[in-house]
Amino acid sequence: MNTNSAIQIEDISFFPLNDSRWADFETLFGAHGAYGGCWCMFWRLPRKQFQQNCANCGEANRQALRALVQGGLVPGLIGYRSRHPVAWCSVAPREDFSSLERLRILKRVDDRPVWSIVCFYIAKTERKRGCMLKAIQAALEFARQGGAELVEAYPTQIDRHHAPGDLYMGSLETFLKAGFTKIAPQGAHWLVRFEI
Repeated sequence: MNTNSAIQIEDISFFPLNDSRWADFETLFGAHGAYGGCWCMFWRLPRKQFQQNCANCGEANRQALRALVQGGLVPGLIGYRSRHPVAWCSVAPREDFSSLERLRILKRVDDRPVWSIVCFYIAKTERKRGCMLKAIQAALEFARQGGAELVEAYPTQIDRHHAPGDLYMGSLETFLKAGFTKIAPQGAHWLVRFEI
């Protein structure tokens, strides 16, 4: 898989996050690391370590993700509109997300190899413009290029009481629009899957 090539979804170009795109990732996530210092490490670290890292605007989380990227791991895709970073989607083989693997409520339903889409961050100017759907479509193509045959996600079913931060794992409605199938409710989330 070429980690420099674009996946074009309509007017947004998605690229694997690598070291050359790190500054754009920081621009998109801002000084506080998107959701309260997360820096997209929530599913990659044990909960206790993650919470400790969130002190000081999540600087330890930022450094941890930076180290992964510098080490050659591609934690997801960054999307650009007119050369400006506007979207993030975390997608990788499920085993890359150690905290997800330990969480009973989102446990595996079978032993099939699967890639997981676990997180989104959309620039405020891009919200409610279909950007999440495009990110899902790009993630499916990226997973296909990586050899995936099955992709799953754990979205929230939207109601009017959800704030944008509650939907960091995506909305059920958007995943269904992208062609995913509902498999099982899991707490406040649904397990959905897409066969490539």
